[in-house]
Amino acid sequence: MTGGEPPLDDLGHPVSVNRPVRRVVSLVPSLTESIAATRPEALAGATIWCAHPAELDVPRVRGTKNPDLAGLAALAPDLVLANQEENRRIDVERLRAAGIPVWVTVIRTLDEAFASLRRMFTDALGWPEPPWLAQAAREWRDPAPAPRLRAVIPIWRDPWMVVGSATFTGDLAARLGLDNVYGDHPERYPHVDVEDIAARRPDVIVLPDEPYAFTPADGPEMFPGRRVALVEGRSLTWYGPSLVTARQLLTSQLSHAR
Repeated sequence: MTGGEPPLDDLGHPVSVNRPVRRVVSLVPSLTESIAATRPEALAGATIWCAHPAELDVPRVRGTKNPDLAGLAALAPDLVLANQEENRRIDVERLRAAGIPVWVTVIRTLDEAFASLRRMFTDALGWPEPPWLAQAAREWRDPAPAPRLRAVIPIWRDPWMVVGSATFTGDLAARLGLDNVYGDHPERYPHVDVEDIAARRPDVIVLPDEPYAFTPADGPEMFPGRRVALVEGRSLTWYGPSLVTARQLLTSQLSHAR
C-alpha cells in the first residue's frame, strides 16, 4: 500500500498492509471458504474448523477460540482475518502486538455480510470483488415469501440453546419467511428448555446439522406433534460462497418439513 490513510476494519481499527495481499491466514470458517473460492493460492493457514472446501489443504492453527499464535506467526501472513463474534479480542491484540496485521469483521445481518465481505476483498486485501459475491447478493435481493412461519432454531441440545436476537442466522431466517419466536430475547443464544419451546407454539422447529449435528434420529423426537425441518447448518449460519445456493436449498428443506 502506498500513500493515504490505512483502511479501517469493521471495528474502526486502521490496518496497514502492502496490497494486494499475498498471504492470508483466516481464523473464521466462512472467511476461509471465501478466500479459498476466490484466490486459493493466497490462503496460508486456517483453523481446524475450516471445513470448506472439502479439499482444503493448508496448515492448521488450532481453533477459532484458541489459535496457535506462535504457529500462526511462523506462517508469515501478510494479513489475518478474524470476526468479532467468533474470535477473542485478546488473540487479536496479541497478534497485533507481535506486528501481524489483523482485519476484524462484524457480521450480524445479510446486508452486513455483503458490505463487510466487499470491504474485506477490496479495502483489506486489495483484490477485485469476486463474482460469487455479487451473485449471492442477487439471490437474496427478493423479499421473503408469504405466509410467514413462527420458528424456533435450536443450535445445541443438553443443554438446549436457540438463536436469539441480533444474529446473522436470525436475519437470514427472516429473509426465508421465518419469524424467530426468540428474536426479542435479550441474549443472542439463550439457554432454554423444551417445555418453553413448546409453550411458544412455533409453526416449525428448524434443526441445522451444525454446530450440533441434529439428525432424523437426534432432535425431532423431542417435539412430538410439531413440524420439524432438518436443514444444512452451513447454509443457515455461514456467510460466504454458501450464500449463492443457501436460499434455494433452505427453502426446499423447509418445504419438506415433517
